[in-house]
Amino acid sequence: MYLALANQTNRSTASEFIFRAFSIVPEIQHLLFTFFLLLYLSIIFGNVSIIWVACTDHSLHTPMYFFLGNLSGLEICYTTVVVPQMLASALDAHRTIPFANCGIQMFFFVALGSTDCFLLAVMAYDRYVAICHPLRYPLIMTWKVCTWLVIGSLILALVLSLELTVLIFTLPFCGHQPQINHFLCDVPPVLRLACADTHLHQTVLFSVGVMVLTIPFLLICISYVYIVAAILRISSTSGRQQAFSTCSSHLTVVFIQYGCCSLVYLRPKSDSSEDEDRQLALIYTFVTPLLNPLIYSLRNKDVKQALKKAIWGTAEPKAC
Repeated sequence: MYLALANQTNRSTASEFIFRAFSIVPEIQHLLFTFFLLLYLSIIFGNVSIIWVACTDHSLHTPMYFFLGNLSGLEICYTTVVVPQMLASALDAHRTIPFANCGIQMFFFVALGSTDCFLLAVMAYDRYVAICHPLRYPLIMTWKVCTWLVIGSLILALVLSLELTVLIFTLPFCGHQPQINHFLCDVPPVLRLACADTHLHQTVLFSVGVMVLTIPFLLICISYVYIVAAILRISSTSGRQQAFSTCSSHLTVVFIQYGCCSLVYLRPKSDSSEDEDRQLALIYTFVTPLLNPLIYSLRNKDVKQALKKAIWGTAEPKAC
């Protein structure tokens, strides 16, 4: 892929892109650098903590926490694709990124973000099986099945991202240094810089968006219709509360992730705004990866107890 993008550089008048999403005032640049660095370190720390307790605490060696650990790993990789370049741009007066590097960043950003969305749908299916078919759960959600669900999500996302990235970077970009009004090489801002007809590319982007966002979200909604119906049939009040607590953590993440991404990738081009897209991108690049470990640790008793046990060496006694 790298060679393909590098060869395309010779056919395009653009050799590099310039980010112009940040202020050129030095004091503000340093403030932004510090702010985003602290956010990035918090994301790394929070998600590494989730992975750590999911791996070390034997009580969490279940499919649900296997998916949660993979989700946290994706969040780390997802932000790492963006943040180092973003921090460099916040301090660099030139703020340039080579043509091929921009394509590589776009490829991994779309691939990891798409895997994130697919994995959220897989987690909804896991909750559906656990709550609606508890007796068959160990037979359905085997470790082999769980592993292949994660691998399949990643492979599908890589294929879709590769096709979309290559298609976009076959476009000509006018000028030696086109300016991206963004802090990363995302699809919509790069498409705006093409000096050619992009109707086909917009159609492909919308189709990929439907596959990555709309279809998984509909599957999640269908799963939760059955889940809610099953929870309401539980006679125990504590049982219903525990089931709702587990599902509410997942649903909170789903609505944040899918909502922001849908506004960027599924909104008509005529209704889109560069400033709004950049603000929404900040949410699913920083806010969602930061909130994920907080939401799952604060709203999940098992994770809270595992964290306390890992830090203090003891866990709170479970209620009988």
